[in-house]
Amino acid sequence: MGEEYPNRPIKFIVPFTAGGGVDITTRLLAEKLAWNQRIVVENRPGSGSISGTDVVAKSAPDGYTFLMVAPPFTTNAALINNLPYDALKDFAPVSLVATAPLLLLVHPNLAVHTPQELIEYAKTHEGQLAYGSSGNGGPQHLAGELFKSMAKIDMIHVPYKGSAPAAIDLLGGHVQVGFGDLLTVLPYVKSGKLRPLAFTGSKRTAIMPDLPSVNESALPGFEAMTWYGLVARAGTPQTLINAMQADIARVMALPEVKKRLADEGTDVVANDPIAFGSFLKAEIEKVKKLSKITKITLD
Repeated sequence: MGEEYPNRPIKFIVPFTAGGGVDITTRLLAEKLAWNQRIVVENRPGSGSISGTDVVAKSAPDGYTFLMVAPPFTTNAALINNLPYDALKDFAPVSLVATAPLLLLVHPNLAVHTPQELIEYAKTHEGQLAYGSSGNGGPQHLAGELFKSMAKIDMIHVPYKGSAPAAIDLLGGHVQVGFGDLLTVLPYVKSGKLRPLAFTGSKRTAIMPDLPSVNESALPGFEAMTWYGLVARAGTPQTLINAMQADIARVMALPEVKKRLADEGTDVVANDPIAFGSFLKAEIEKVKKLSKITKITLD
């Protein structure tokens, strides 16, 4: 790293609104990183995460600006032809920080208690159910469209500018169904303000062991996950990228960090740049295949 770096604050751009799972994880990480300059977390939501992402794509490759990415990063790359950046060529992977299943939820006023009951309700109330998501192309959107496709039902998709506003409108009953990220919705589940039906991972989760997965309870083979990772501007010195990845791995191995994330259903990954790069390429291909099944388009 050398004595001259860093000589000013390092910026982590979060291309989503404050309060969602990406934002919460980023702030937890930034708080613990051991650099001699502070890490500033800056929320730059808009255009399905494209606005904030483009800020980093056009930043100097000097190790002072990083981008926290989530599924919209690869979804946009897979489905939008005229992005102002190239997701693979304009960014250098640093680390896949963590992964987590989503939680299929309903407003308590909706008279369903299992995924199968939700499917039956949707079939008998065609066009009357709406599900909220964190935005077009996000993990909640993909989960909702996959659920609709596999269950052969119709629900209206209502995109928001992040997980937090989507959860707020679900709380208010403006939408009836949600696929929430755990960091955002668990407090509402614990207080009884939202009713959980199932996890979207392939198996049950330790924080709520009695709650089944959609896979086991209604739709065999169903799986939808969210993830959080860090990238830098392409051209950033590899020594700086490797140093950042090593410090991320150190932070994510801290007992208090691992416990907090585990308590919120999040699994620590903290892999290396090469592994994360392979993951990003695989996610883009996976979304392309899913779009052929679900007919999702973003252009």
